[in-house]
Amino acid sequence: MQKITPVDIQHKTFKKALQGYDRTDVDQFLDDVIEQLEDDAHQRAALQAEIADLKERISHFKAMEESLQNTLILAQRTADETKASAHKEADLIREQARVAADKEIAHHNEAIGEVRREHQRAIEACEKAKSEFRSLLMTHMALLEKATLPGLVRDAPVRAQAPVQPELIKSPDAAPELGLESPDETPNSDTQRITVY
Repeated sequence: MQKITPVDIQHKTFKKALQGYDRTDVDQFLDDVIEQLEDDAHQRAALQAEIADLKERISHFKAMEESLQNTLILAQRTADETKASAHKEADLIREQARVAADKEIAHHNEAIGEVRREHQRAIEACEKAKSEFRSLLMTHMALLEKATLPGLVRDAPVRAQAPVQPELIKSPDAAPELGLESPDETPNSDTQRITVY
C-alpha cells in the first residue's frame, strides 16, 4: 500500500454520486486531516532530527567512554608499573644500604683489630724494654758488686758525684782531691786509699 501524504489528500478528487456526502463537510474534514498530517510530519521530522542528534551524542559519549576506559587502563597499568618500580628501587636502596653498612662495619672491625694488634705490639715492646732494662740493671749491679778499687773503704758513706777517672789519678795535682797521701804516692795494689766524702 502506497503511503498517503498531505499533498495526495489535497489533490485527491472523488467521483460524484447522486446521494453522496456533503462536499463542504468532506472538504473540511480533508483539510483537517491534511493539517493533522502536516503537523505529524513536522513533529516526526523534529523527532527524527532529535533522535539523530541523540544518536550522535550517544556515539560521542561512547567514544568518550571508550577513551576514558583506555585512559583508566593505561593509568592503572602506569600506576602498577610505577609501584613495582618503586618497590624495586626501595629494595635496591635497602640492599645498597645493607652492603654499605656491612662494608662500614667490616672496615671498623678491621680498624679495631689493627688498633688491638698495635696495642698488643706496644705492650710487647714495653715488656721487652722493661726486660732489657732490668737485665741491663742487673748486669750493672753485678759489675758494681765485683768492681771495687783496691783500698776503697767499703763501709764509708759514698758522696762522690762523679766517677774517678784514671787520668786524674796519675796527675800530681789531683792527689789532694782524690785523698792520696802525697802527690808522689801513686796507687798500687798494696797501698791505695781514697777518702770519699
